[in-house]
Amino acid sequence: MEILVERIANELIDAESHQYSVAPLTERYSELTVSDAYQIQLEVIGKKLKEGHVVIGKKVGLTSKAMQQMLGVDEPDYGHLLDSMKMADEATVKIADFISPKVEAEIGFILEQDLVGPNVNYLDVLMATKYVVPTLEIIDSRISDWKIKLVDTVADNGSSARVVVGKKLSTIEGLDLRTQGMVFYKNNELVATGSGTAALGHPAQAVAWLANKLHEFGITLKAGELILPGALSGAITVNEGDTIVADFGSLGTATVSFE
Repeated sequence: MEILVERIANELIDAESHQYSVAPLTERYSELTVSDAYQIQLEVIGKKLKEGHVVIGKKVGLTSKAMQQMLGVDEPDYGHLLDSMKMADEATVKIADFISPKVEAEIGFILEQDLVGPNVNYLDVLMATKYVVPTLEIIDSRISDWKIKLVDTVADNGSSARVVVGKKLSTIEGLDLRTQGMVFYKNNELVATGSGTAALGHPAQAVAWLANKLHEFGITLKAGELILPGALSGAITVNEGDTIVADFGSLGTATVSFE
């Protein structure tokens, strides 16, 4: 299995580097488990760390029913965020750097304390949070035509590509993140709305789920990390020339453009 893990990791790294997709892993390797898939992800991340990249956070994805239905997956996925993936608010990115990109709007959590599973609950998350911040996650599957099952997306680092971090940092006092609204615009046209309840009922609950899930692999959510809890609506497909804005009301906005 170690040889297969490394082979698939190298394949995914090359696909990402050269913007091409590969056939679904689940069609070629029916024996792969979700645990195997996470070992592939860790192999990919390990190789990138050796190249000088730094882990700045982690993500849980497919927490909303809208996204699970869109991609035919029945539970969340998860992945790592690297320094090379972080983009400033109002960044312009090249569409040619991606294969088949989509954009999601999420309420990011910046932690002040570590979160160590297996018994983390959403109140623990709120107590450990320094700030929440508006974010856009650019997701991009290295799997052909987004034909993913859970094993495919976990191996592929949760289909993550970039994260755009808004300027406004908010403390959680007085906030009800469950009902926190979001309005999604593409080229100034309203394309979706959502609220915090889309992310496993509460964004902090999604972060708790992630802390507990990653504990199975000896991974901790660390102080200072940015944690993405999942989209508040379905993902938006983007093309060259598009500008995407997510407005989270009192939490601020996050914007990205594609050229």
